[in-house]
Amino acid sequence: MTFRCIIVDDNEVDRLTVSAYVRRFPFLEITGIYGSAEDALADIQSSDPQVLFLDIDMGDQSGLDLRRALLEVEACIFITSHPEYAVDSFEVAALDFLVKPLHLDRFTASMQRLESYLEIKNKSHLFDHSLQGDTVFIKDGQRQHKVRLSEILYLEALKDYTRIVTTERKYTVLSTLGNLLRESPFTGFVRSHRSFAVQPHFVQEISSNDLLVNGISIPIGRSYKDQVLHQIRG
Repeated sequence: MTFRCIIVDDNEVDRLTVSAYVRRFPFLEITGIYGSAEDALADIQSSDPQVLFLDIDMGDQSGLDLRRALLEVEACIFITSHPEYAVDSFEVAALDFLVKPLHLDRFTASMQRLESYLEIKNKSHLFDHSLQGDTVFIKDGQRQHKVRLSEILYLEALKDYTRIVTTERKYTVLSTLGNLLRESPFTGFVRSHRSFAVQPHFVQEISSNDLLVNGISIPIGRSYKDQVLHQIRG
């Protein structure tokens, strides 16, 4: 599948940079490139986007204002020189927040997350799950997968969904990460980041910025660092 996207930034060089990066990913089709939020809104019916790439500080109408006007658009990624807007961006349902200057490896990681989210969002069936003792049953269409909680390495937030990663494969359930962590079987997981929670017994190493979980690097958010050190190191 391909998904329509628009790019809005009042800086011409930044517009060119973002568009060049986006064109590296065939699942995205650029249907509009704009220098202001006003121009984007005026043309929104023609561009009909499913993804927004928005600068934030753009004069009279900011990228945050534009997102508030377009909350029905499935995914929004902010790209800005102002990291202090990160909290505000997630309050308007941002999927990701990138800080300029852009780096290809960080942009690629964001696009991988975006593609996974869009594919899940657009599947014809919904994922669901139920819990029974030390087991979670995950519904995928007409099939039920039985997963032992002890086999789950970590959980990853994908907006309205959560990816459950085990030693064998990945599953997705229709639940936010926050809601899943409030269910009693998952209370032993440690939230290391806004988008991740890990199973402590799989943690192999702890550094200042990430955890190594079964050979996979999981980020540690600044606001979660003390909690992670306390719960995992004891």
